[in-house]
Amino acid sequence: MSECRAWSAGDPILEDYHDHEWCKINHDDDFQFMMLCLEGASVGLSWQIIMHKKEAYCAAFHDFRIDACAAMTDEELESQLTNTGLIRNRNKIFSVRKNARIVQQIQKEFGSFDSYLWGFTNGRQIDGCWKTPAQVPTVSDVSIAMSKDMKKRGIAFVGPVITYSFLQSIGIVNDHLADCEYRSRSSR
Repeated sequence: MSECRAWSAGDPILEDYHDHEWCKINHDDDFQFMMLCLEGASVGLSWQIIMHKKEAYCAAFHDFRIDACAAMTDEELESQLTNTGLIRNRNKIFSVRKNARIVQQIQKEFGSFDSYLWGFTNGRQIDGCWKTPAQVPTVSDVSIAMSKDMKKRGIAFVGPVITYSFLQSIGIVNDHLADCEYRSRSSR
């Protein structure tokens, strides 16, 4: 078995994520927005914690439909501060609406969130074909550039490391190891 799956081994939720979502190309704006928000929620925490709360996040934030999140009221967001299924951090919870509104502006400017994101790589997936987990980076020139641009636009929780994880989560970056049986599975 490839070492690629070591970080997810033994946790059925993480194994499913590794096998079926991680590094798989996904062009759906709402899915990309969900992953942006979940990655932001993970700041200072483990990805395992966030993945185990994913269902609660989807329920709390209208399945991360961008327009629905952008329209959330202060009262709706305040009510999520008592939701034990979420990371109850005010800034992280309120960032969902803030980021949704900025993503709406990006959609107007670029035609879609997807077009904006893939513009950082000229539409090409970055595939390192790494042989060992130690070779997989946590940041790249693309994640630094994307982080800088997103921050300039006002998007919250998008440092270069989180942005690199985000790039993996939507398939712009494929960091499955070269011997991983899941590296070339079809995209969603």
